[in-house]
Amino acid sequence: MSDEYWMRHALTLAENAWRQGEVPVGAVVVRAGQILGEGWNQPITLHDPSAHAEMQALRVAGATTDNYRLPGATLYVTLEPCLMCVGTMLHARVERVVFGAYDPKTGAAGSAFDLLQDPRHYHKVAAVQGGVLQAECAALLQAFFRERRAAASAAKQGVQQAPPPRQGSTGR
Repeated sequence: MSDEYWMRHALTLAENAWRQGEVPVGAVVVRAGQILGEGWNQPITLHDPSAHAEMQALRVAGATTDNYRLPGATLYVTLEPCLMCVGTMLHARVERVVFGAYDPKTGAAGSAFDLLQDPRHYHKVAAVQGGVLQAECAALLQAFFRERRAAASAAKQGVQQAPPPRQGSTGR
């Protein structure tokens, strides 16, 4: 199955996050064509700042394999990973990372930082591929934040067109 196939799966997971009022990011860990773990952003729902989509997927993958190391695995995520998630990927010995939308402000897979390929790490991710279904991944995030801004604006005007955003959900 192709990178696009798995990224579409991650996009479906990102929609779960949106339904929960979370920033819509989804992730799936795959090895030999089999899903080891999947997840979506849930830091607000779980009251856990580390509950990013990648972290959720890696936790499930570790439990599935009874091992925190995931050699030969590819992690697909709809948004370029942050510093925390990249560190976890390195510790998990993920082989490949494939992401959709670039994050020029906090992306740690080549945009703001390039930690996955840093030569100082003991483990290096063999391949990093960004921009897979980039337009679709970016469009989902843009629509989410557009909806949030519209709801906040309507709430300020005393007109509630959509449910207001949940408290504390300004970022990922």
